[in-house]
Amino acid sequence: MSTHDAVPVSLAEIARIAGVGRAAVSNWRRRHDSFPTRIGGTDVSPQFSLAEVEQWLRDNGKLKDVGGRELLWPRFEALGSRNESGLAVAEAARRMRSSRARIVHAELSAQARDLVAEAAKVGREEGPRETFEFLLQRWLETHVRQLSTTPPQLATLMARIALAVRLGPAEGGLTLLDPACGTGHLAAAAAQEYDGPGLELLACERDPALAALASGRLEFVAQDRDIRTRIATADSLRDDPFAGAKADIALCNPPFNERDWGYEELATDQRWTHGLPPRTEPELAWVQHLLSHLKPGGTAVVVLPPAVASRRAGRRIRGSLLRTGTLRAVVSLPPGSAQPHSVSLQLWVLRAAPDNPAAAPPSQDALLVDATRFARPGTREPSPDWDSLGSFVLTAMAALGHSDQEPPEDTVRVPLLDLLDDEVDVTPGRYTAATTEPSHKELALKWDEFGSLLTDLADHARRLSVLGFETGTPQTTTTVGELVKAGALTLRAGRQPSETVPPARGAAVPLLTIADLLHDGTPGGLLPTDSAHATAEDGDVVVAGAARAFKAWVHEGPPIALGPQLYALRVDAEKLDAHFLAGCLRAPANGRQAGTHASASSRVDIRRLQVLQLPLEKQTVYAGTFRRLRAFEALLAAADSSGKGLAGDTSDRLAAGGLTT
Repeated sequence: MSTHDAVPVSLAEIARIAGVGRAAVSNWRRRHDSFPTRIGGTDVSPQFSLAEVEQWLRDNGKLKDVGGRELLWPRFEALGSRNESGLAVAEAARRMRSSRARIVHAELSAQARDLVAEAAKVGREEGPRETFEFLLQRWLETHVRQLSTTPPQLATLMARIALAVRLGPAEGGLTLLDPACGTGHLAAAAAQEYDGPGLELLACERDPALAALASGRLEFVAQDRDIRTRIATADSLRDDPFAGAKADIALCNPPFNERDWGYEELATDQRWTHGLPPRTEPELAWVQHLLSHLKPGGTAVVVLPPAVASRRAGRRIRGSLLRTGTLRAVVSLPPGSAQPHSVSLQLWVLRAAPDNPAAAPPSQDALLVDATRFARPGTREPSPDWDSLGSFVLTAMAALGHSDQEPPEDTVRVPLLDLLDDEVDVTPGRYTAATTEPSHKELALKWDEFGSLLTDLADHARRLSVLGFETGTPQTTTTVGELVKAGALTLRAGRQPSETVPPARGAAVPLLTIADLLHDGTPGGLLPTDSAHATAEDGDVVVAGAARAFKAWVHEGPPIALGPQLYALRVDAEKLDAHFLAGCLRAPANGRQAGTHASASSRVDIRRLQVLQLPLEKQTVYAGTFRRLRAFEALLAAADSSGKGLAGDTSDRLAAGGLTT
């Protein structure tokens, strides 16, 4: 094979194929003269021949536990075209389920057809559904800038809301509609959450590649279950393939801000029962399209940009949705919930009127939920705390239709008379913010708590301020690396988790990352309990080896898995006190001296960190003082947060008037 015909792979791709870090591949290239030569790319981002890399990895025993699917994706990517690679993955899914399935997409090239056959063979050997999901995920990651997908966690939340809010049992089965299904995330989530009799999935997508992939995914979902699927390739607004069909629930993440949605040709369409959507309001066209397909009492949950809740052009339609009791709730999601990640998107919960009005009399209010506080900033873009977010939103939804049930914090029932003004603005934050003003009693309690914090803080400050230190006496130190060599401790490094399906909570260990530390220190992910990740157990010292989050502490509690730039140090209790070790390591000057660069993004060389050399009995004395210093730091942070909150709350009360003293 010539270099022109070779399938190119990068160092990062080679690392994924071999199941190692990129640094390991760089080391192989540097140390082994037999490593394949570069065929393209640049000195910074070189590319190599996949066939030559595969042969080298096999010859050197680097592919022992790697499945064939890892070697497939670079060949799909080499097809070049987004559409052809997507259609090829979809065709492979069909062939994985049945070796006799004929090629549906005749436009596929001979190269793509050969690849489909090979992928089908690998899928039948390594698991058809797992292989398809792997290829689909890689395809989505490759074309992420060209696609807008619904994250699985958001899809699950939307399905749970729809199933919880709809009226009446699903006698004889349930029908779900998604008129802009993408690759089928929402329909797949609904199938996963629904456990009743019979399910019919109606899905439509105008992009042929996405529709084919959705079909492949939903066919796997329906396998061995009482599920019927109908996936159409069409523009739902202009050419509705399910005209006349009625659904129990509808889920949708429609395209945003599309001016060419069919305004002229659809001006007299019968679906616009709440008013003709303005040209600049395509999202309200999708909302009414969903409503036109709902059975009486059926529920729709739709993802919308926040501007739809307040733009003047759509106020008449919003007013009609409220007056008829159709718009039941609006949920403001945290930034990062879906693309675009910088925006706080909204979920609109809509419900069609039931056949029997007595079963659900028209509502006189709407439920507005502000869930933006559940954001978790990531390394590059924010991501929500999905567990807490889902629990909060579902608890809030339980208050729908139950006027005697108190909604949770940041949730408010707003009377229609307050909403039906000149603006008809249904943005939750506009109304929930007004409910956060503390009462006089609540404010007094907060001042008492703040006073207790200051008392404890002063006590710790008094004890720490009297510490004495000798000067001029040289102190002997050693390094973590030397302690490891001496057997006084063992060092394990965390790493980037491999691509796996999120495990069930009952069979998982929490995953802590640097991003979690920069947020609130709570592990934000889960890994299978049998994963090969380094874990910190009760009594281990954990060190964050990134300059921007440098710290060390003794882990107390159940095991946690560690992400990149996190390290677990297990001490020999006869030689080292864990709290003494953590106290020495966390000194800011220690981190600066061991840093590899001067910037905040640099790494800290854990093995170079300095530790005092003291006998065990004296270590215990130091350990007690280190623990008091940590308690002082925690109290200081709590007092800072509490004090700022009190200043804001008191300012709100003053601005509201009523000062008596």
